[in-house]
Amino acid sequence: MTKVNQKTLKDKIRFSGIGLHSGLNVNLTIKPSEPDSGIIFKRLDIQDHNIIHANFKNVVEPILCTKIKNESGITVSTVEHLMAAFYGEGVDNAQVEVDAPEIPILDGSAVDFVDAIKLVGTEEQNKPRQFIKVLKKVEVKDGEKYISIEPLNQDLIIDFEIIFNNPLIRTRRKEFKFSKDNLTDIYNSRTFCLYEEIDNIKRKGLAKGGSLENAVVVKGNQILNEDGLRNRHEFVYHKILDCLGDIMLSGNRIFGHIITSQGGHALTNKLLVKFFSDKANWSLENFENIEKQNKNSYKNPLAISI
Repeated sequence: MTKVNQKTLKDKIRFSGIGLHSGLNVNLTIKPSEPDSGIIFKRLDIQDHNIIHANFKNVVEPILCTKIKNESGITVSTVEHLMAAFYGEGVDNAQVEVDAPEIPILDGSAVDFVDAIKLVGTEEQNKPRQFIKVLKKVEVKDGEKYISIEPLNQDLIIDFEIIFNNPLIRTRRKEFKFSKDNLTDIYNSRTFCLYEEIDNIKRKGLAKGGSLENAVVVKGNQILNEDGLRNRHEFVYHKILDCLGDIMLSGNRIFGHIITSQGGHALTNKLLVKFFSDKANWSLENFENIEKQNKNSYKNPLAISI
């Protein structure tokens, strides 16, 4: 039987950059953490009650980003790209120290976080990693928007459809299977928006730090960024990246099949709330136990490492 333990970073990582929505200059340090501590955010610009646990129950106002809040009302936002990097690179435990209310957007993707994690490396800890096994299908509908999760043996599949009233983006759909597909294009895919929506976004007090340096902007059938797209599926791949980061707020990696149309941060969070509200929907188990239950299961290094 395969034994899979938790992991943390081998050393600290530092970043500096601008907050996408706040426009503030942000300094970020990611430190190794003890087994079973999970992902913890610490606001260094606040002295008291400055710890925020990365958990779907703490999500508030998931509009154009994922924001989490502690019991004292202290928040940190735009955590999804970093959380996706943790998920994909197998980081279970880390303390994220930040001196502003937002994680820096960097280039609008997760690639800088991922490259830094790979550079310092991860180390195995002496506690087993637990996985969430989906036992029953759960779905959430919001008008034409839809998301569901259903059982799947020892793998995570995200099937994502986007629909935009834009001649370039239109309707696109991709299925990503973590046991066989390469994460590189997912990590590299940047956040994006339509040019005609920018004024409305800014009127809401958002995207104060947004630019062509950290987002793809689409105007009609044109990409305004000089270098264009990084890959032909960048729009839908970024949505998969966001979904992955939001799933990491469950606290554990999930073996299940997610299908969504026109999904986003709010819809994914609604799914997690509904899914975890009934213990009949899921179980939390060590990998060895899951292997025992699935006599015909396969052992795949990527599926396990995530």
